[in-house]
Amino acid sequence: MTHKPNPLSSIKISGPIPAHLARSVIEETLRNAILDGRLPCGTAMRQQELASLFGVSRMPVREALRQLEAQSLLHVVTHKGAVVAPLIEDNSAETYALRILLESEALRLAIPLLSENDIEQAGALIDTLERETDYTEIGRLNRLFHMTLYGKAPNQRLLNLVEHGLNEEERFLRFNLEAMGLGETSQEDHRELLSLVAQKKVEQSVLTLRNHLMRGMEVITHYLNSIEQDNDKGPR
Repeated sequence: MTHKPNPLSSIKISGPIPAHLARSVIEETLRNAILDGRLPCGTAMRQQELASLFGVSRMPVREALRQLEAQSLLHVVTHKGAVVAPLIEDNSAETYALRILLESEALRLAIPLLSENDIEQAGALIDTLERETDYTEIGRLNRLFHMTLYGKAPNQRLLNLVEHGLNEEERFLRFNLEAMGLGETSQEDHRELLSLVAQKKVEQSVLTLRNHLMRGMEVITHYLNSIEQDNDKGPR
């Protein structure tokens, strides 16, 4: 009888972890492994197994898992504990509608506080996105671009919620972006948005962002519906 390899075996730990860094190291290590697919959807995150892997007590593991759950990367399932969350939820349209509200407000608050350096950094990310062909990296760069525009918003709780939504989208895009064909349209939107932000045109910037996110929601919804229809048809 063959046994499936344990996904946690893909995580390599180099040397002991200082106690004061344990929670952040565990959180970042697991986050990266979830985002790049080494820890697939449904993988159980057992505290004692993780504590042994990282060579720490269960306390920093528990704290790290709570942070990942708050970022929607883990779900708590009855009788199973924490597991890696699905790539995207069935309520993706509702999630995107909430993102539009949150990101619009974050952008509105941030624009008056953005510096020329922030604008240059966002422009450099667009340039890199246009050259990038690795879909894993495209998802990361997309998140960084948006957070560069929102990052000066003075409401930290709002920013945390916004980043959680972008984390979820990044993870989904890593595995599905090529099939959806979002590349060129996305960059045109980004350049238009950045131009308006640079001119401090707040309301026009927010409207452009909302349109950009609406297009993303429509493409993802259409893509998920097409997959569902294919699954319903089944093998012929």
